[in-house]
Amino acid sequence: MEIQGIFISTLVPMDNHMANGGEKLLGNASSVKQRPDGKVYISGQMQRHVLFSAIDRLNEAEKKSNSGPICGEVDVKDTHVSNGDGISDQIEKDLRADMGGFMHPSRGDYSGRRTSPISVTPAVAIKESEIGRDLLVRLKQSTEEASRDQALATKEFSQGDMMLMNFYLDLGALSITKRFSYDNEYHVGTDYMKHVKEAERKRRVKLFIEATRSLNEYANQARNSVSGEPEQVLIVFDTKHSRKASRYFQGNETLKKNIIDEIQKRDAFVVVGNDSEGEKSVFQAYEDALSTLNDAVLFDPSGISDDQVVPFARVFETE
Repeated sequence: MEIQGIFISTLVPMDNHMANGGEKLLGNASSVKQRPDGKVYISGQMQRHVLFSAIDRLNEAEKKSNSGPICGEVDVKDTHVSNGDGISDQIEKDLRADMGGFMHPSRGDYSGRRTSPISVTPAVAIKESEIGRDLLVRLKQSTEEASRDQALATKEFSQGDMMLMNFYLDLGALSITKRFSYDNEYHVGTDYMKHVKEAERKRRVKLFIEATRSLNEYANQARNSVSGEPEQVLIVFDTKHSRKASRYFQGNETLKKNIIDEIQKRDAFVVVGNDSEGEKSVFQAYEDALSTLNDAVLFDPSGISDDQVVPFARVFETE
């Protein structure tokens, strides 16, 4: 099976959380992000932050037991996830540059920007949320004039939500650059360049899959232990570019059946896991997906062999 895209949808229980605080809408009160229909949400930006934090942790742990060349002299041990405020263009080394894209406007050409192969939706509660408020007090500890004044603040939290999260990876863009040719300002051709060997592309896919069940770097996580690890999951290895399965967990039984049937009729892989009911747990669903991935072929529009991969810096040398 040749996979063009990987779609993962999860349902995650969160209790007494402020996974993504918003503006101070109520004066000195830190408020939960909330839609007009009363459902709390976690922004797409926060979801990307948490996902890449998980990829970073997983990659750092894996590098201790994994090595091998992936592009010229670049080794698996040279890979890293850059900070979000300093993303490089070294796709062969920087996993955030490769999987999350970058924008360097000063370059003034296609070499200065890359569209992210990973896309996410905001995480949204499936039912209307119930919001509570904590009163926080800072007591004045000293009578000295330089000491901080006593202060009061309130902080919102959501009592309990089942959050729907969606993640997608476009394999046609993973570790691959799309290059355009122009003649008198007319686009006359397109070709592709690949930046890491196929084994490294598959390793990065596995990191993405594993990261979606390892989400823990939410706001206040250190104090409140907010976890984004799923209770239910839908995983699709698709033979076409599609995100229709994002409707699965919010649909009725007929819609769910039709979505699964449609995916299977195009010879794609799909698995559903549920820790609360059914025969297959979330853990087993992920294990089945990772096992299937081992024998699958990743879509590669470049057709470039492992001995022809080049660093991103060389893609635009002839322009």
